[in-house]
Amino acid sequence: MSGIFNAMNVSASGMTAQRTRMDIIAQNIANVNTTRDENGDVYRRQTVVFQENSNYTFENLLNNKLDNYDAKGVKIAAIVEDTREGAMAYDPSHPDADENGYVMLPNVNTVTEMTNLIDASRSYEANATAFNASKSIAMKGLELFQ
Repeated sequence: MSGIFNAMNVSASGMTAQRTRMDIIAQNIANVNTTRDENGDVYRRQTVVFQENSNYTFENLLNNKLDNYDAKGVKIAAIVEDTREGAMAYDPSHPDADENGYVMLPNVNTVTEMTNLIDASRSYEANATAFNASKSIAMKGLELFQ
C-alpha cells in the first residue's frame, strides 16, 4: 500500500511545484511594464528551478541498479532572476527615461510567459490526473477487503 501513497506524494509534490511556477509566471506578467521597483530598478523576470526531492546520487542509483529506488517527487530548488537585459524604448515623457529619452523595459516577454503558463497548467493537470488515478486504485483495493 505504501506504493500507492508514494505515487500520491509524487503527484502532490508536482502539483505544488507547478502551482508555484504558475504564481511566478503570473507575477512576471503582472510586472511586464514595471520600470521601477521598490529599489528603483527595472523589474527582472523570475524563473523556478526544480529538483528531485531525494538524497539519491547518480552513483548510488547505478550501484543499486534501481532495485531500491523510491521516488520522492519534485521540489523547488530556487527561484532565480533572469539576468538578461530588457529592451530599450524611446519615450522621453516617461518618468524613468534617461537623459537621451530611453526607458529600460523589463525582460519579460508576454508570449513566452503565456506559453510557460500553459505548460505549467498542463503539468499540473497531469499530476492531478495521476493523483486521482492513484486514489481510485486505493479505493478499489479497499473495496476488495469489504
